[in-house]
Amino acid sequence: MSTTRTTYREALREAHREALRKDDRVFLMGEDVGSYGGCYAVSLGLLEEFGPERVRDTPLSESAFVGAGVGAALAGMRPIVEIMTVNFSLLALDQILNNAATLRHMSGGQVGVPLVIRMTTGAGRQLAAQHSHSLEGWYAHIPGLRVLAPATVQDARGMLWTALCDPDPVVLFEHSSLYNASGTLDDEVGPVDIDRAVVRRPGDDLTLIAYGGTLATALAAADELASQGIRADVIDLRSLRPLDDRTVLDSVHRTNRAVIVAEEWRSGGLAAEVSARITERAFFDLDAPIERVCGAEVPIPYAKHLEEAALPRAADVVAAAVRVVRGDG
Repeated sequence: MSTTRTTYREALREAHREALRKDDRVFLMGEDVGSYGGCYAVSLGLLEEFGPERVRDTPLSESAFVGAGVGAALAGMRPIVEIMTVNFSLLALDQILNNAATLRHMSGGQVGVPLVIRMTTGAGRQLAAQHSHSLEGWYAHIPGLRVLAPATVQDARGMLWTALCDPDPVVLFEHSSLYNASGTLDDEVGPVDIDRAVVRRPGDDLTLIAYGGTLATALAAADELASQGIRADVIDLRSLRPLDDRTVLDSVHRTNRAVIVAEEWRSGGLAAEVSARITERAFFDLDAPIERVCGAEVPIPYAKHLEEAALPRAADVVAAAVRVVRGDG
């Protein structure tokens, strides 16, 4: 199979182009997605190709345009709603939590909300405390939502169409550090299995669990660990709700050790949930306590050196892995 070198941003753009061509019910809306081409240039050129009915610029009101997306989905459309950054989604929590996530249950299964909400997440770009959140764990807490975190070019290209085929709302978290990242893309790319985590690097000495923007951190740590004779099994969760417990537990059963890498705050986060599930279902497989490498419990600083210090680094992951494998720092 032949492959093409492309970027995460371009893969997302092609995913939108494919969806808009395949299904007349699909349309994109959000702040600056049209004439400006998107805050992160994901939708650049789509307005010219598909017109203002299919690529819609909206007023600066998240509650309004997310609510419009919910209504359009109820009426049979397949909207893609882009929220510029995850912190802005807090202005639409009523629409996401109280409407999109609940209407199938509250209607006794009579209606669904086939809505895809895309939003940028994460820190590392000096956008300071109000624009650097990692709130995936908040959304993964909500029944009625499917929560995805594409970490590779291949997943960025293939997840959108699969999400649009889901009869219920799907939230896609795109880490801001990934847009410029490049990778190889299969020329015959197809839908991605959004029900399963995937092993990105095989190993037998410990399990490294990551997702989204932290996958690259985990893989960099795995390279360093390999130079020390420690082979890490690196798992990309991909789907944060529902979690693919089986892939994680199968790995821990083989390696007997686990380190979880997440950019979110440590307290009450997704890393804690994954740790709890391993402890509940694979406690007697563990040869060492589970380690969590998470963001510092602070609002993300603006200063570059402080921001870097607040985020999980490969060196932090390596130190945690060495502790669980060898019992030292």
